[in-house]
Amino acid sequence: MKRFVEGESRGQCTLLPECLDDYITENNPVRVVDVFVDELDLGKLDFEGVAPAATGRPAYHPAILLKLYIYGYLNRIQSSRRLEKESQRNVELMWLTGRLMPDFKTIANFRKDNGKAIRNVCRQFVLICRNLNLFTDAMVAIDGSKFKAVNNRDRNFTVAKIERRRQQIEESIARYLSALDTADRAEPEIAKAKTVRLNDKIALLKAQMEQLRDIETKLEATPDRQISLTDPDARSMATSGRGSGMVGYNVQTAVDTKHHLIVAHEVTNVGHDRSQLSNMATQALDAIGTERLIVAADRGYFRGEEIRACDQVGITTYLPKPMTSGAKANGRFDRADFIYDAQKNEYRCPADQALIWRYSTTEKAMLVHRYWSSHCQQCTLKEQCTPSPERRITRWEHESVIEALQRRLDQAPEMMRVRRQTVEHPFGTLKVWMGYTHFLTKTLDRVSTEMSLHVLAYNIKRLIAILGIEGVIQAVRG
Repeated sequence: MKRFVEGESRGQCTLLPECLDDYITENNPVRVVDVFVDELDLGKLDFEGVAPAATGRPAYHPAILLKLYIYGYLNRIQSSRRLEKESQRNVELMWLTGRLMPDFKTIANFRKDNGKAIRNVCRQFVLICRNLNLFTDAMVAIDGSKFKAVNNRDRNFTVAKIERRRQQIEESIARYLSALDTADRAEPEIAKAKTVRLNDKIALLKAQMEQLRDIETKLEATPDRQISLTDPDARSMATSGRGSGMVGYNVQTAVDTKHHLIVAHEVTNVGHDRSQLSNMATQALDAIGTERLIVAADRGYFRGEEIRACDQVGITTYLPKPMTSGAKANGRFDRADFIYDAQKNEYRCPADQALIWRYSTTEKAMLVHRYWSSHCQQCTLKEQCTPSPERRITRWEHESVIEALQRRLDQAPEMMRVRRQTVEHPFGTLKVWMGYTHFLTKTLDRVSTEMSLHVLAYNIKRLIAILGIEGVIQAVRG
């Protein structure tokens, strides 16, 4: 093999052993992981096993296993079995762990037993970014995305799914019974074989029917009328595809608009975002450490009580109102065509008539006011307004908060573009790292820990891109 770059002979001995540190360059991200974990006070972060037991077999220090996991999630190696393999052949991991090679069970148990502590580590890294003044803009974008759970769709049951499955089983049994009648008219040997096979299938379907009855009984005792057999906390959720859905979790994130760092995240098993705005915005406010915060979100988060809750703690929101009324689609005047006069406490309609206050009532624990005009029957624009005897307007007692939000959005329509460019990319990145597959763990608590490791790895990569390897190491040590 002349004129090629040649390697060393596998049988060649060296007089002196090579230094493992020589294989790890100064700008290798594994050095960031090493320094970051060494600077943590693992005892204050609630890690188990920081103080060694006086007796028994010596255990691995939590720092070693934490470094192993952070390295794994940085390099798209989330499985404990794959991490075990990598620790035995990966030079970077040998350097990071000091040639220690924990078995997969030890690695998996560390993640299972230290969920809260791992989530605290994720928050600690956000605090480092905060101390570096990376969140000076005090503006975040909030969004949620569905992530698949271990639970298969066939092992998730709702009332509608049970009824649909029962109907399918009944149709299958009827079809097999009809096939039995047909088999009786065939030759004896063929008839006997078909009869045995069909009876086995019918028995199996009857067993499935009995299982459905048991699940239906348990379903009545659950608060949300839903049961998942593999992962009890996973829930069936609608996705953007029409008529499609998945059994999984709804992951919420708040992402800094300047550097695209994830400042707060939470895993929920609620399929919608309507009740998450104030929760995520408040978490982001605490993480950034400012008194004021600007938040951008999509229309899925629109809810009056949530917007008001943000307004009360100094959080300025930007999100569009969903168009739930069919009036505009049917060619009639929309709610926006009626202008409210705060001084007179009345609405002015497109025909320049006053819709005056009539009465107040409580709906869904909210105080609302009703307005309408007595001139609707004689109005020439009535056909363009309402098919009812008069057009009625309902106003929430805190509607001024919604009106202020709409004015802000009208003056800054680019906020929706900023939101989309900020918060959707991290979700795409995380799903690529996961391989577009499901979480590896089960139950809400453990899935939250797994997501925290993903978020921590994402933030570390983002900070390296912003400051460089040396800059991050100095920031962590400083």
